[in-house]
Amino acid sequence: MDMDDGQRRQAKARLVAGMLNGRPWAAAAAEVRTSRTAAYRLCRAVGERGDAALVDGRQGHASKLRPPIRAWLDAYCRGAPSASGPTVQAALRERFGLDVSVRHLNRVRAALGVSKVPPRTSIGGAGGGGGLSRAARA
Repeated sequence: MDMDDGQRRQAKARLVAGMLNGRPWAAAAAEVRTSRTAAYRLCRAVGERGDAALVDGRQGHASKLRPPIRAWLDAYCRGAPSASGPTVQAALRERFGLDVSVRHLNRVRAALGVSKVPPRTSIGGAGGGGGLSRAARA
């Protein structure tokens, strides 16, 4: 069963509370898939940083880009092929509330075959000469 961010945060809070009340980590972690080491790290982090440690701040983890989000990303990038990484990142954050690194987004875009296409420039361009090399123009 997949949990949303709020449910995951609550489950982590119950995990920490259970461990602090003397429950074995495996029993306390019944609803959160985690290792023993991660459970104890989470308890230590909550002790040091409070509830802020319960927030999953990872950016670019593959599980964040599930099939419906990948499908949206594919459609978005095909509709706006020259959209920059930060533009796509902002649209993803606005639409799904996800923070994914630009680097990871660009990797996923490449895997989907929708990497950024630079906007076309005029034939003359800034350098003039119609795109011919200096030797070809001479």
